[in-house]
Amino acid sequence: MADETHGKPGYVTVEIYDQLYHLSGQDPDHIRDLAARVDTKMRAVAALGHTADSLRVAVLAALNLADELAQARSADPRLGRERAANLRVLLDGVLDEEQQDSQSAQSNDPV
Repeated sequence: MADETHGKPGYVTVEIYDQLYHLSGQDPDHIRDLAARVDTKMRAVAALGHTADSLRVAVLAALNLADELAQARSADPRLGRERAANLRVLLDGVLDEEQQDSQSAQSNDPV
C-alpha cells in the first residue's frame, strides 16, 4: 500500500490488484484496510478462476464481498447498511476510474 497522496489532504493512495487508486475519505487507515481486503479478495478470485481480465475479477470479488456483507447485515442491520454505503461509493469510484482508463487506452490505440 502506498502513503497519503502528496499535496492532497484527505486523499490516500492505495494499491489494489497491482493498480494505484487515489481515494478520499475521513479515515485513511480505514480506506487502506478496505483496499487491502479488496486486493486480497481479488487475488483469491483470480487464483480460483480462469480469467485475467481485471474488471471481471473485480466484479466477482465485489459479489463475494457483497455476500459477506449480506451475512453480516443479518446480524446488525444498521452496521450492514453503513458498510454497504461505504463499499458502494468505493466500488463506484473504482469502476468509474477503470472505465475512464479503458476509454483513454482505446482513444490512444492506433487504428
